[in-house]
Amino acid sequence: MTPISTTGRTRGLRRLAWILAAGAALLAAGAQATNYSLWINGRTGGGQVGNHADFSYWGPATTAAGVNKKSVNWDGYNNIATTNIHTRNALDCYCTGTNWCYVAAHSAGNLQIGYALALYGTSTRTRKNATPDASGQCGAAVGGGTQTGWNIKWVSVAGGAAGGSELANSGDWALSEPLVSDLKTSTARAMYNHNSTTGKMFYLFAGASGTLYSFVLPGQDDEAIAYHSSGGISGSGGASYCNPSDWLCNDLTLGTAAAQGGRAKWTNHSVKFRDDSEQKNHYTKGNWGGIVGVMRADMVTNAQ
Repeated sequence: MTPISTTGRTRGLRRLAWILAAGAALLAAGAQATNYSLWINGRTGGGQVGNHADFSYWGPATTAAGVNKKSVNWDGYNNIATTNIHTRNALDCYCTGTNWCYVAAHSAGNLQIGYALALYGTSTRTRKNATPDASGQCGAAVGGGTQTGWNIKWVSVAGGAAGGSELANSGDWALSEPLVSDLKTSTARAMYNHNSTTGKMFYLFAGASGTLYSFVLPGQDDEAIAYHSSGGISGSGGASYCNPSDWLCNDLTLGTAAAQGGRAKWTNHSVKFRDDSEQKNHYTKGNWGGIVGVMRADMVTNAQ
């Protein structure tokens, strides 16, 4: 047997040390990877902007709502274009580097995440450390670096207003609110390319309690948003869509299939819950209520 030289033994030890160090670094990176559940509020706001622990819009902060839940608070009053920075800051904080996110949105929060993905979803993002300051901004992650877009597993939306609401069209909401102009059906549908989700799936939860404003909202509605919007129906304007039990208008189909009558849903939009019992309204009532309650239960089960 040929003896191993001292030089060869040293090289072997160095190689072994390098392999062990690389393995330890990979394990450390894996150990630091975290999943988060981001909750994006709708109109009227409710939580302190920048405070990702304030769930006053939704209900008790102690209520389970998905892994490591964070509240992406924005004022729910001003235009999407001027307030979307708060959504992007939160996405940078928790959905970059080794971290991944599940996103839950309500009402105009649908416009927030849709706008962010369509306009900024392929932009260069700095990897952040998931430790926000008082304004909701995070510092650079250890090791720094950049990436394209955000690490998002999927998006859930309850009572989504991506297609706008006829209540904004008719002046039923205060016209002094800048956001109300965004919520007009023609404006909301033209605000960004709703088919551009950077491949992220949008799972939709559509309420149908109706009654209060049913004379304004076409088809089935949750008292604020009609099925054409909460069901992700494409096109430049809203139309009447209903539950299968209603023979007066076309059905809102489950999944990604086109609605009855042939109108397609936006790309990567899938109706996960349709309120066939017509019991779920639009409002959280400070206790994770209405159609949000259905989405919350789904987040508890699947956002892990």
